[in-house]
Amino acid sequence: TVGTQTDYRDGEAQTDPYSPEYVVPSGSVPELLTLATLTWGRGLPAGLAEMEMIERAREKRAWEATLPAMDNASQIAKRRKMMDDMERKEWAFREQEIEKLQKVRLEILKKLLRRREENQKKLDAKRLDDHWQSHQKAKEEKIKKIQHDYALMLRKLIAKRNNVMGKLERRDIIKEYTDFASQTYAPLSRIGYFPDNHSERYVVKNFYLNTFTGLCELEASLPDSVTQLKVKAPKPKHTTTKTGFIKRSARLEVELAQVHQALLEKKNKVKEPKKPLCFLEKVEKPVPRPPTPILEKPSIEEEETELAVICLQKLLRGRAIQNMMFEGKEKRLELIQELRTTHALQEDGQLLLEAEKQKTLALQQQHDLQMHKLSLVESQLAREEGRVLANMFDFLSKELVRLQEERKIHAFVMLAERQRRMREAEESGRRQVEERQRQEEDEIFKQAREGDCTIESYLEDIILSSMENTAEEQAREEVQRMAVEINDIAYEMESRRTRLQSEEIVAELVYNFLIPEAEKMSIREKVRQFQRKQIYAAHQIIHRGTE
Repeated sequence: TVGTQTDYRDGEAQTDPYSPEYVVPSGSVPELLTLATLTWGRGLPAGLAEMEMIERAREKRAWEATLPAMDNASQIAKRRKMMDDMERKEWAFREQEIEKLQKVRLEILKKLLRRREENQKKLDAKRLDDHWQSHQKAKEEKIKKIQHDYALMLRKLIAKRNNVMGKLERRDIIKEYTDFASQTYAPLSRIGYFPDNHSERYVVKNFYLNTFTGLCELEASLPDSVTQLKVKAPKPKHTTTKTGFIKRSARLEVELAQVHQALLEKKNKVKEPKKPLCFLEKVEKPVPRPPTPILEKPSIEEEETELAVICLQKLLRGRAIQNMMFEGKEKRLELIQELRTTHALQEDGQLLLEAEKQKTLALQQQHDLQMHKLSLVESQLAREEGRVLANMFDFLSKELVRLQEERKIHAFVMLAERQRRMREAEESGRRQVEERQRQEEDEIFKQAREGDCTIESYLEDIILSSMENTAEEQAREEVQRMAVEINDIAYEMESRRTRLQSEEIVAELVYNFLIPEAEKMSIREKVRQFQRKQIYAAHQIIHRGTE
């Protein structure tokens, strides 16, 4: 009776559709009341399965109407036989439903397995691709190194071929500076010169541009006309009104002035002089250059003779230099002997220096050996640490995947168990209702035949049975409601879990799984080493005995 205005839509505020109260007239059983178990979200809106259930209920009611009455003893056996047949049909129908559910579950399981196989295939293909990429990268690096060595050896061979005789050539500075491709203008980086090094030398550093004080001085030295601009507003060329529009008379004056200026330009235009006629001119050819002299190629015998002469000249010059050195030694023999005597006195000092040098070299060699051993130990430790960390992370990742899969399977199992329990509860309720109806009918028939019961006992039994049914239904609804509330509370706690709580759970998992695994690995390694020593000793004894 009270209307309210809200800020929400009906779809956001509506929970379940409204069901008004109803009154059933006496003597009538509406078909709609048989669907009271269907609620919104649980059977409503009705689908194909609900329509089949309604049709089965109609068929059952029609079958119940065809049952023979119980007032005749001859019809009881027929009634019981019909009820047994109907019960067999219902059990067969329920078995078909169970088989359908099992088929659906089997299909879902097949899809999950197929999806897992596809993911595993993708992962294997990715790993194979990564392995292939790493091999390709190593192959390219090896090819690059081979090409680099090939170019280096080719340059060496070209340099040797250019100087077969081993002649020493002097540096030609004029040729280097005239050739722009020489080392003077374009040095090679493989020789040891890198043009990008020390590039900061060529950066312009100005005091007035790089420092604040310099900028202040530069600003103070500039005139005011540079820092303070004065802009004058342009004057309008035409007379305008107060609102800024040009008058028609001013526009006509401008057009007349333009026409007058065009007429004056046309009148004062100077005629261009005529171009002179073009005649053929004689082009003198340059004086031909004299022919380039060509030297005749000497024969092989002349070259050999020239090389022999050059070799003889070298020998003669070397012999002459040796004679000059011998003559100088003979002239200064006394001075050489004096230097030898003074040098003999310094032999003791030289021996001490040589001993210190040998000692220093030995210490340096020992230091290098120690550093080499330390580097080997560090590399071994780093390799072992990497292997242990890789195994640990592999184990953790596999455990995480296993836990996730286990949780998924557990969730599926819980859902299946819950559905099974719900169906069993519905089935048990349906059976109890049928058994109760059968017992009531048997009791009614028995009491009607015996005639010992009164109307009061009959009413009392009906009231008690109805109270029991009502209590059982209320208890079942209460249990379902409590189960839904507990399920919502569990989901809410799962959604409110913070990052710290998640990290605590992960830390506990790591503590419970990683440390025992590491201890197991260390104990296994110790046992393996101990067994290895014993096996090695046994092998030594056996081989010694056989020898």
